[in-house]
Amino acid sequence: MRAITWQGRHKVQVDTVPDPEIVNPRDAIIRVTSTAICGSDLHLYDGYIPTMRKGDILGHEFMGEVVEVGPKSTLQRGQRVVVPFTVSCGNCFFCGKEQYAACDNANPATTSDASETLYGYPMGGAFGYAHLTGGYAGGQAEYVRVPYSDVGPIVVPDGIEDDKVLFLSDILPTGWMAAENAMIEEGDTVAVWGCGPVGLFAVQSALLQGAHRVIAIDHYPRRLELAKQLGAEVLNYKDTDIREALFEMTGGIGPDACIDCVGMESHGMAIDNLIDTVKAHTFLGTDRPAALRQAILACRKGGRLSIPGVYGGMADKFPIGALMEKGLTVKSGQTHVQKYSQLLLDLVAENEIDTEFLISHRASLEDGPALYRKWHDEQNDYTKIVLKPGMEPAHEPA
Repeated sequence: MRAITWQGRHKVQVDTVPDPEIVNPRDAIIRVTSTAICGSDLHLYDGYIPTMRKGDILGHEFMGEVVEVGPKSTLQRGQRVVVPFTVSCGNCFFCGKEQYAACDNANPATTSDASETLYGYPMGGAFGYAHLTGGYAGGQAEYVRVPYSDVGPIVVPDGIEDDKVLFLSDILPTGWMAAENAMIEEGDTVAVWGCGPVGLFAVQSALLQGAHRVIAIDHYPRRLELAKQLGAEVLNYKDTDIREALFEMTGGIGPDACIDCVGMESHGMAIDNLIDTVKAHTFLGTDRPAALRQAILACRKGGRLSIPGVYGGMADKFPIGALMEKGLTVKSGQTHVQKYSQLLLDLVAENEIDTEFLISHRASLEDGPALYRKWHDEQNDYTKIVLKPGMEPAHEPA
């Protein structure tokens, strides 16, 4: 089969690799009909996530048709399913608490040692996202082996096209959980840093969950316009002192909740971020948390901080004093996708949540490497890329 593989920093390519096979009784094999390039895939592309190996198959947002099942799978051949990016057993302590991203059984012992050293406990499992998360082959491929297929995939009803439900795999539940973690109350003002795919779904989710106002922060004009169309007020951090603007917009109180959808590669010319960038490029540091620092300082006293943005290592110049003295409540973590799948599928089917507005480009799997470069370099124009295995390659993907 054909698949997009990681070959090193800023280098991915489409290779012919062995077809996946049933390994365990709960496995299923999916023929991928749609897959996407995620913003967090750029952390792999930029070489910031450790334990990647040459030849690893990328991709954790995918869906498709079931073509083979193990004897203990609950799926049936021919069903269309969306597959959560989290690999979860459904039986452990954490899965029992619907904390699926923290599953204790999905990350094999042979690959979890590094994450245990970094984070105190082994990470959960995930598709296509380094050996820290199990080394599972990803979904930017023609076929994928899905472990624990009786727990993860959600069956898509007939008549709902891929583009409406593909993002149930990751970014839609991630945006929803980000808003839920902000613990929104009636009358709240919520500030969202980052208007990429997760940020835009966080904006939409915060409004659906009862926020009175949502203020979206970015610097890409097209992304800010999409946030505005969803009902947010917008701030361009290149033109505005964000903390001062939020202070004025909230009558000197500050936002009730702040959501950091940016993560470890914050942009910006502020001195703290310039120092972070130098440290990252000279291997003296890892994460660049400029957006997170700004959110902590901007949030009102007694407010809430939600962190869906991906962080991977250590950060310095962290305003721990502000976090503590202001009495902020912090919630973070990878998304417990399975917890939200049915709820969000119903909201999409009822047209309560729009997903297709996000897609800027559709292309073939073979066009994937070129589109990784575009996604990395032209984020104003490329808001979401969906790849269709089997589609004819195009010189100018549309």
